[in-house]
Amino acid sequence: MPFQIEQIVLRQIRMPLVHFFETSFGRTYERAMVLVEVRSGGVSGWGEVTCGENPFYNEEWTDSAWLIARDYVAPRLLGHEFGSAEEVNARTAHIRGHNMARGGVEAACWDLEARLNGVPLWKQIGGGARREIPCGVSIGIQDTVPQLLKKIETEVNDGYQRIKMKIKPGWDVDVIREVRKEFPGIKLMADANSAYTLKDIDRLRRLDEFYLMMIEQPLAHDEIIDHVPLQAALQTPICLDECIRSAHQAEQAIRMKACGIINIKLGRVGGFGEAKRVHDVCQANNIPVWCGGMLEAGIGRAHNIALATLPNFVLPGDVSASKRYWKRDIITPWVETTPQGTIAIGDEAGFGYAIDREFLKEVTVREESVA
Repeated sequence: MPFQIEQIVLRQIRMPLVHFFETSFGRTYERAMVLVEVRSGGVSGWGEVTCGENPFYNEEWTDSAWLIARDYVAPRLLGHEFGSAEEVNARTAHIRGHNMARGGVEAACWDLEARLNGVPLWKQIGGGARREIPCGVSIGIQDTVPQLLKKIETEVNDGYQRIKMKIKPGWDVDVIREVRKEFPGIKLMADANSAYTLKDIDRLRRLDEFYLMMIEQPLAHDEIIDHVPLQAALQTPICLDECIRSAHQAEQAIRMKACGIINIKLGRVGGFGEAKRVHDVCQANNIPVWCGGMLEAGIGRAHNIALATLPNFVLPGDVSASKRYWKRDIITPWVETTPQGTIAIGDEAGFGYAIDREFLKEVTVREESVA
């Protein structure tokens, strides 16, 4: 159904995490996120900008995303007649970088279109290959190995189908050895968040003994080429994350044999349109994909659920229950997992959950409308 965006409302929210989350580039205790509401004909679609509070994962951060969404993305969308949400990405494609700011607004437009059509978001994007998505969890670097083992035990007992642990130099080989000793049969992967270089090739090769599902983004965030000799030296598949921002880059990485798996994050690639194109390139080349997470609140989490219903999302992703991160989420009901470590897909229009407006108002630190 064609639509015209009449108003865009930006809200910045601040929510403390239940437990700190540490990666190779720092420790996070709370999240500051930008939510996007797009309005047309009395209907609202919702999106979430998934960048961090600092420009460490990529060049974006909360304050930059606010400015890009307000001053550059919104003016290019307001009042324009869209035949479908597929057309939204092209209206902002000339903005260099800032995929997360662009993608948060674009995702809201897909949600709007789904609501206007009275269909679930997963159906609007062409998903629905599964009615339950398999779930894994991402566990940050802990203060001690026993603390890490305890957290893994909790998640395994909750039914999660895959454990991802963050690694960095000094928190890698010996730690994974302890994890494997305690949990020999779990599906385990390691996420380096670009903490290594090719000088570490011998150290990374030692990880082959632990039969990991994959090692995620071991080298620099913008590096594809150096992953080629690294992948050739490893038995463990490399999964690329930060350096894959488009379907074209995915195609390049696959052609060069830089990886065996690709992680798709909505924000990183600029929204559903490009995420689907990355998915299709990988599927055509028999490269499995999975849905990565960015410590999203409920809206972003619900969008990830919809994305993970596309057919080539065959590996458990980072989509997990709301309670793992938040004492209270901004949606109702909260995202919950089954005892089997899955999330059931609903048939409600849009992203499938209601906004908890009382709590949303409570955690909003600034709000601005563009019309």
